[in-house]
Amino acid sequence: MYGYVVMPEHVHLLVDEPERGHLAQMLQSLKQSVARTLALRAPDSFWQARYYDFNVWSEGKFVEKLRYIHRNPVARGLVKRPEDWPWSSFLHYATGADGVVEIESQWTARRRERLGFVPTVRIRSTHKAPAQAELERGTLKSELEI
Repeated sequence: MYGYVVMPEHVHLLVDEPERGHLAQMLQSLKQSVARTLALRAPDSFWQARYYDFNVWSEGKFVEKLRYIHRNPVARGLVKRPEDWPWSSFLHYATGADGVVEIESQWTARRRERLGFVPTVRIRSTHKAPAQAELERGTLKSELEI
């Protein structure tokens, strides 16, 4: 999760593709979890049937979308400044403060580096070696288990 804002009748999320599965599956899981929780309290459905997505391919577009998300409560007249809206990732970007949702940012990257975590890069391939496929399914046997 790179950014979010929860509005009275909708939510904006700036997310990366999940390592496993598809974005649609991730959103379905999120929507089901929230719907189950709200079903106990609200008579009406919280979610719309569909979502709108936009692929972000450049840093400039990323910044544009993140600014749009954070300025949405101001544009709607709900607050005077983005930092006044408590249900967004704006304060994390402005101060590095942790919120309810962990945000992937330079703040969290530096925090991980100080803790000794080293980022790794995974390259996705449409063709997988048999051993890689077994590893991902959890069925790969090591030499010690034979």
